[in-house]
Formats: sequence, C-alpha cells, structure tokens
Amino acid sequence: MTSLLELAQAQQYPAATLYVVATPIGNLADITLRALHVLGLVDRIAAEDTRNTGQLLTRYGISKPLIAVHEHNEREAAQRVIDFLRAGERVACVSDAGTPGISDPGAKLVDAVREAGFQVVPLPGASALATALSAAGDWVATFTFVGFLPPKPKQRASALQPLVAHEHAMVFYEAPHRIVETVQALADAFGPGRRLLIAREITKLHESLHRCTLAEGPAWLAEDANRQRGEFVLVVEGAHAAAASGEDHDALLRVLLQEVPVKSAAKLAAALTGASRNALYTRALELKGEEEEGD
Repeated sequence: MTSLLELAQAQQYPAATLYVVATPIGNLADITLRALHVLGLVDRIAAEDTRNTGQLLTRYGISKPLIAVHEHNEREAAQRVIDFLRAGERVACVSDAGTPGISDPGAKLVDAVREAGFQVVPLPGASALATALSAAGDWVATFTFVGFLPPKPKQRASALQPLVAHEHAMVFYEAPHRIVETVQALADAFGPGRRLLIAREITKLHESLHRCTLAEGPAWLAEDANRQRGEFVLVVEGAHAAAASGEDHDALLRVLLQEVPVKSAAKLAAALTGASRNALYTRALELKGEEEEGD
C-alpha cells in the first residue's frame, strides 16, 4: 500500500521553480507531509524571518540555506531569488506562519518570479483566514478578505466607510495591542447589531473562539486581559440589503429629524434598529435635503 509520504514524493517537482509553501500558524503538527518533502528537496528557502523558519526546520530535521525576504526588502530580494532560479535551483517561499501572500510577504516575490519567466507552484496548508471561516457558521457563505486595517483612528475609519453597505461577511486580522479599539471602530462604522466572530490564537494552546454582536465585542474583550493577548481574526457579518440602504428606516428618521440634528438622528436610529450609523447618516442627509427642497 502506498504511504502518504510516497504520494508526496511521487509528484513532479521541476528545477528552476518557486514553491510557495504554507507552514503552521501555531500547532507545528499542522504542517503537511508534502510541505516537509518539498522543504527537504529545495536548494534554498526564502523566509520572512530566517530565525523563525530556522526553528521550524530544526524541529523537522531539515537544514537549508535561507534568504531573508520580508516586507521591507521583498522587491530587492526577489532579484536574488530569480538569480538562483536562473541557475536551475528550486526555491521555497515561506512566511512566519500560514500561507505566504495572505497579509504576509510573498505576493511581490511571486509577481517578480512570474515576470522573469519562471514557474510558481503553490502548496496548500494552514491559513488563519480559512480556519476562522470554517468555524464561523452559515452567515459567512460569501466573504471579503480585508486583512489589517490602518493603525491610526482616522485612517481606519476612512478605510471602513466604503465597507458599510458591503453585503458579504468581512475578515480582518488584528494585533493584540489594537484589538479593543479596532472592534470598537467596527461597531461604530457598521452599527451594534451585526454578528462578530473573535478568533484568537487559532491552533495554539490558548485558542478561543467567541461569537457575539459588535456591540458586545469591546466589553467581552475588556472583561479579561487574557482575551486581548495573541493574534486575532475578526469575522464581521455583512450588511443586509435593507439595512445597507437605510430605506426601511425612513419613517423613523423623518420623525427624529423633526426634533434633532442629522448626526443625532442617525445615532438614535442606529441604537434603536441595529442598522449602520453611517448608512443611516447618509440616508438622513438625503431626507433632510428632500425636506428642504420641498420647503
């Protein structure tokens, strides 16, 4: 009977090829047999952090020359990789964890290698994106991957504004020191009622998955400092068609606009309906304009 390792070895792995290899996002046992075979086969490895990759290789008894290819040198380092490919070598590309090119270095290297005329072969494996989505539920049948938001509040709010009416679930990555303010920014932008999955430290010892609403997210994180540690994937429910447009809240907005300014009307309507404050604000401005034209 053919073993799994023999199946991995039976695949053809031509020379002068870049192999994009997914590595574990936490649990080292999640590496594939095919990934181990290719990492042992290639002539050298382009790594986001050579020290981190060196530890992974040592764990599996693999020793290879390493090239540092990270976000600050990816375009320049790509030329070194291309030179090795021209010499007929096989080169593997890995990031610190997960799949290269998904909010990690690798995409620019892939582009450069293809433009130079060399083959790129992907090896599937661990991905925080796919892992979190698999545990979210049926409300993420369609989704958009956003990745990391800008760190500064104004830039973050500007990045979220075009997504207010987006009807697909959205997936964000976030670091521990910004997690509370990011979840609050999501609630401010999208309204309090949307569903949220907070996936923390996926596949690691202290992994946790918590589903709540955007309104409940900041308080849940603040209850325990340990909940703010680790790497995060946030999955946010998309806008419902009616909520995205704000059309079904026109009657409420008209009543509120008779008593309070546009901004306050949108804030109150969002609190009462769970719809996006930004979408309601836009609709309230339209209704206010129609009212003034009628006068």
